[in-house]
Amino acid sequence: MCRLPCAGLPPSDSVASWLQLDPRRPDQVPLRCWWARPADTPPRGGVLVLPEVFGINGWIRSVTQRLAEAGYGALAVPLFARTAPELELGYGPDDLALGRSHKERTRTDQLLTDVALAADWLQEQWPAPAPGAAAEGLGCVGFCFGGHVALLASTLPAVAATVDFYGAGVASGRPGGGPASLELVPSIGGTLLCICGDGDPLIPPADVAAIEGALSAANAARALADAQAMPHRLVLLEGGHGFMCSARPDHRPEAAAAGWSLLLETFDQVLGAPGSRKRA
Repeated sequence: MCRLPCAGLPPSDSVASWLQLDPRRPDQVPLRCWWARPADTPPRGGVLVLPEVFGINGWIRSVTQRLAEAGYGALAVPLFARTAPELELGYGPDDLALGRSHKERTRTDQLLTDVALAADWLQEQWPAPAPGAAAEGLGCVGFCFGGHVALLASTLPAVAATVDFYGAGVASGRPGGGPASLELVPSIGGTLLCICGDGDPLIPPADVAAIEGALSAANAARALADAQAMPHRLVLLEGGHGFMCSARPDHRPEAAAAGWSLLLETFDQVLGAPGSRKRA
């Protein structure tokens, strides 16, 4: 664990719009996504954005557009596509109760199926560098419930770098029931960065310790298999739950700036620095 200073993000232009992804298999459903990309230059990589229980609302759309301003193509993916495919809520008590009611009706297998559909589409925007070569890896970022789902999504082969912002519950279970999602950490092929607030009531010290232990154990195994593998990390920033979101009462500007800097640093290291990748 470590505590880091904050940094800002210079603005630039982006274009964004709603986009529907059609199912490709019987177990998939249509996904109403928000797609943002740089306005004047080819995106240098793709990032999946997984929302809070409030759906793809204005704040989540702003996250995709900030990523587009940083040079990425960013796709916000609905997590309740089966029960509320167009969910877009505010941050009041009634909104939270409604969002949580949909969360309780989701299952891990459904979430991974939906994220995989979005990942397939996003990878297709960057063809493989050579015939027969693997497609480019993706970034993934999630917040709150989306952070928990981001940890799950980090096990998908397409995902090379994941940033999980205050994904609660990963030490105690998984959506729809089952063992702790932390048990999946050894199967992550890319790198995982978990960022939590040091005063988050939904991620108590025991959960923080469990996350740190799971990441450390996985890092030890990864180092034996591949000394060059980028390690998983846990970073604690000063704040409570939801500190990244400017629309929430718990917003902490300094911690949010630090979290954004860590996100960009991780994606730059794994997906490539600005100007290093071009769309075909």
